[in-house]
Amino acid sequence: MMLQTSSYSMVLSLQFLLLFYDLFVNSFSELLRAAPVIQLVLFIIQDIAVLFNVIIIFLMFFNTFVFQAGLVNLLFHKFKGTIILSAVYLALSISFHIWVMNLRWKDSNGFVWTDGLQALFVFQRLAAVLYYYFYKRTAVHLGDPRFYQDSMWLRKEFAQIRT
Repeated sequence: MMLQTSSYSMVLSLQFLLLFYDLFVNSFSELLRAAPVIQLVLFIIQDIAVLFNVIIIFLMFFNTFVFQAGLVNLLFHKFKGTIILSAVYLALSISFHIWVMNLRWKDSNGFVWTDGLQALFVFQRLAAVLYYYFYKRTAVHLGDPRFYQDSMWLRKEFAQIRT
């Protein structure tokens, strides 16, 4: 069954909204360090948004003709970078959020940046940039009609897997 254009537009808009929220929290959460409860809520919503984006990508995979034809390996091979990077980014984000909240909860006005926290911050932000790029590319790429109908490209891929 082909993904309808209106459905795809709505799903893509939701994905971009969740990515924008993630970017917003990454950019401005340090301004709220004096209000740890608000920062904690923003971090929890951020982690849930990343998890929702991963779930949405997998739901889009399940909706493809390629998946329904049994070529799950083809989808995984084509998008494994995004899948792995999303998992790494989520793990780094959760780790950073737990660490920073543990250090700042009792003394939110103090400047607390240990060497380990600073390193984790840098890795989490670098992973964020890669996550935004690869996730956006994958979300847009999954709008390709070739994934939702039988085609010569799919038959060639299927023949390569069978041999």
